[in-house]
Amino acid sequence: MGSIKITRSQARRFILIHQCLLPPRTISGKQGILDFLNRVGCIQYDPLNIVGNNPELVLQSRVKDFKPEILEEMLYTDRTLVDDWDKMMAIYPVTDKPHFHYRQLEAAKRDRRRNADHTLTVIPEIRKTIEERGPLSSIDFEHDRKVAWSWGPTRLAKVALDDMYYQGELVIHHKLNTRKFYDLARRHIPEEILNAPDPHKSHEEYQDWHVHRRLRSLGLAWSRAGIWPWIHRTSTKERVIILERLVDRGDIAEVKVEEIRYPFYVSSMDLSTLKETGEMNEIPHQAAIIAPLDSLMWDRELINALFEFNYRWEVYKPVKEREYGYYVLPVLYRDRFIARFEPGRDKKNGTLVIKNWWWEKNFEVTQDIQDALIDCFNNFLKYLSTNKLKINKRLVDREGLNWLL
Repeated sequence: MGSIKITRSQARRFILIHQCLLPPRTISGKQGILDFLNRVGCIQYDPLNIVGNNPELVLQSRVKDFKPEILEEMLYTDRTLVDDWDKMMAIYPVTDKPHFHYRQLEAAKRDRRRNADHTLTVIPEIRKTIEERGPLSSIDFEHDRKVAWSWGPTRLAKVALDDMYYQGELVIHHKLNTRKFYDLARRHIPEEILNAPDPHKSHEEYQDWHVHRRLRSLGLAWSRAGIWPWIHRTSTKERVIILERLVDRGDIAEVKVEEIRYPFYVSSMDLSTLKETGEMNEIPHQAAIIAPLDSLMWDRELINALFEFNYRWEVYKPVKEREYGYYVLPVLYRDRFIARFEPGRDKKNGTLVIKNWWWEKNFEVTQDIQDALIDCFNNFLKYLSTNKLKINKRLVDREGLNWLL
């Protein structure tokens, strides 16, 4: 099969349809969330909570009447989802756990070598304590000695718990804010998943699976850095070879997007959707607030190339170097990004505060846009369990936002 040729407009619309964002908020309930995750693979986790953490923000833009309690139930009551590593720390269907387990064992053993004597000494005690007392966090243990670990010197208790978690012996039982409480995995994950054999007969077979999976996390991607980090033992050079192998085998197809010199790739599973996108005439006048670490935003260079939207997450930038703000959320309307804003919450009454707002250049704020944003923010307020929105009068006047109040 030769390369498929599409316009940038088709590329944008396909990605948004694949991401359940065209139109937004059309997924329903837990099964809808599970279907979405089986399509895109995972949702990246981040503990920062300004107006919800990243997974909650991802789901509120896609799931009708989403509440954070739904995700918590799926993770810690139903156990259909699991906290684990994929694209950094992530959430994915528990049925995918065997695909990652044997890679994590290898990585955990490599990290353990630096602390083998210390870690192996305390693990039996920690195992016995959790067996007897149930879910515990690192502060429930007195092993305060600092040892080397992936992110720098860390308390031995935390290192030991992490080691047991990475090897699959423990799972996160629940979280209290950002604090993780661990329990024995066998108490919560079915044996046929926990003790499943490696689904991949070779490292090459695993790489093919994970590269294909990661491609579907966005839907349409090029081979440049963007979406690809954190695929176990897979270099940039190897990734290019893997993509070529998947094309030759017919698992994915090459796509040429107008005015962009780099080839793109799409899963053969999604070719029918790509074809339907080319026949799409009407786009709903709806808007969505997008999470900063949404899989849609993983490749910001690609988003700039296709959507002409230059977005950088500036959380870790010094204040003086920020172009916009600390925690800024993109605003999507139909198939374009039209604005971004910096949110906050009033700690006393939960009011959503718009601290700053920036329109994108060269477009007119029509009545359709106003109506779509009013509906979008009404849904966002419901997600936050408040009906109160506050915008400084100076900002309202500067950006013409009086209709949003």
